[in-house]
Amino acid sequence: MPNTNAEKGDLAVNADEIRHIAVVGTGTIGISWAALFLANGFDVTATDVRPEAEAALRSGVDQTLPSLDRGGKTSRKGVLRFSASLEDCCRDADFVQENAIEREPEKVVLLSQIDAVARPDVVIASSTSAISITAIQKACTRPQRVVLGHPFNPPHLIPLVELAGGEQTEAWAIDLAERLYRRLGKATIRLNKEIYGHVANRLQAAIFREAIHLLESGVASAEDIDRAVTEGPGLRWALMGPFLTYHLAGGRNGIRGFMQQFAPLQQRLWAELGGPILDPALQALVVEAVDKAVAGRNVAEIAADRDRRLQALLIARSTPAQTEGAG
Repeated sequence: MPNTNAEKGDLAVNADEIRHIAVVGTGTIGISWAALFLANGFDVTATDVRPEAEAALRSGVDQTLPSLDRGGKTSRKGVLRFSASLEDCCRDADFVQENAIEREPEKVVLLSQIDAVARPDVVIASSTSAISITAIQKACTRPQRVVLGHPFNPPHLIPLVELAGGEQTEAWAIDLAERLYRRLGKATIRLNKEIYGHVANRLQAAIFREAIHLLESGVASAEDIDRAVTEGPGLRWALMGPFLTYHLAGGRNGIRGFMQQFAPLQQRLWAELGGPILDPALQALVVEAVDKAVAGRNVAEIAADRDRRLQALLIARSTPAQTEGAG
């Protein structure tokens, strides 16, 4: 068991001792987290208030685990249990991953309930995609152990986890969460300060805003706007982020060369980016455009295709580049 000295603020951070995970909330994200923990040898107890939650969880885990197989062998090393009781789910857990509905009032209540039943040394990590930890830890008796552990969908495949603390979070809790996520093979980033939507969702929102502006302005179809990403910058973004991308765009002088040559162009582009308002009419326009682009394919089919491509991309990205003349 992890050290239970958390109330003194001197917890010995040792993620290697964590064996049992509580997954609170078993929607799409919770199912994906549960499968990932199970595939890495952790026992998982999950809970959700929806009547159909257990059946959906078990079905979802069964569908997800094959994508985590290694060498054709089953990945499920941990034991999955479901409980309708939040207290029963969290009482014996070594770590809690919360994935409930993205509404602040509900999360404040839920986090305080988890805090009341989980051991004092147990970190409570929230998958919240936008809400600050400061906001949702305020009703907890031990707010120092509440952290942001925001994955990117689907968590069982996408490496990124964003880490942050609230105003009352202590460093040991973030350290422990980071070490646990790295045991899962995750790539973690730490926010130096809280901001609505964290980092990745804000970057994603900027692209989506301009995509909707281009669609609303009649510049291109939804299908072609998506293709402009997947067949263009999206390929580079799988390998490097915006700063390194523009560093290479500057030629031999790197980012300095880029700034000297392209700063005015970039400034003009920023000035002309759209600011669409997602009123009902624009929402309807986007829905109609996407329905046309998917051409009758359902969400499950598209998600399965995405996951297959993601697996291939992750494998290709991890393969060392062949040096000239090798082989």
